[in-house]
Amino acid sequence: MSLLVVGTVAFDTVETPFGKAEHILGGAGTYIGLASSYLTRPINIVSVVGEDFPDKHIQRLKDHGVNTAGIEVVKGGKTFFWAGKYHTDLNSRDTLDTQLNVLADFNPVIPAEFMNCEYLMLGNLLPDVQRKVMAQLPNRPKLVVMDTMNFWMDNFWDSLMEGLKLTDVLTINDEEARQLSGEYSLSKAAKKILTMGPKYLVIKKGEHGALLFGEDKVFFAPALPLDEVFDPTGAGDSFAGGFIGHLARTGDISFENMKTALIYGSVMASFCVEQFGTERLVKLSVEEINSRIKRFVELSQFEIPLS
Repeated sequence: MSLLVVGTVAFDTVETPFGKAEHILGGAGTYIGLASSYLTRPINIVSVVGEDFPDKHIQRLKDHGVNTAGIEVVKGGKTFFWAGKYHTDLNSRDTLDTQLNVLADFNPVIPAEFMNCEYLMLGNLLPDVQRKVMAQLPNRPKLVVMDTMNFWMDNFWDSLMEGLKLTDVLTINDEEARQLSGEYSLSKAAKKILTMGPKYLVIKKGEHGALLFGEDKVFFAPALPLDEVFDPTGAGDSFAGGFIGHLARTGDISFENMKTALIYGSVMASFCVEQFGTERLVKLSVEEINSRIKRFVELSQFEIPLS
């Protein structure tokens, strides 16, 4: 089942209590593509980079079955760059630098070979850009999953509202869900957001797991307790990659299968945070993934005798 990913491919500099990694491969599109590559292929990616983007990073994506024909290289341009420092709890961070560079003028052009995608993952981008992608596709994909963030809510509300009407699944974190809905209760927030267009809503809660809402049902997936967390950057995007990767692999977009997809998302996110950047994601094995899936099942499955 063909998967199209539209998102940033970037440079990151990340500092955590455990160390610092400078000018490493990052970006939402990168994490989504790598995480989903263990579950489904082909994966096609549309993004933009500058002339400073090294061939070795493009090759890393290709080595994982990601078709990079849709990555535009702007001659003389510089690649999007983000730098951040995480606090001791790793749940909060300070953005030290953001350089949009070529991303500031990103006007995605979908290659002809990508047009008939069955699954579309719209990474965290300007809402107008996300809608431009949808407008180019001759046929609506079987499933459209979209990510967004607080900044777009603050500055591009009307455009975001239009984008939500085109979305099947919205993935956001708990803080964003509260801002988008104006409700503190996540249950109330979900009910309100689902009237804005999406059929399903995934609320990511970091180390506290994730929630799936839709069809008047709710499902909760726990997060796996980890011995070590080095770098949370990209965890949410890795979650999205695992989620849509499983759905694309199975071709089943029912609520029941989305519950399983939520577990795959949590698994890929749990690997991502174990090393800086993409280093852990690029060297996984199917055996490791299956073993961790089993641990998730053991963590959340139990029986209670009723009297």
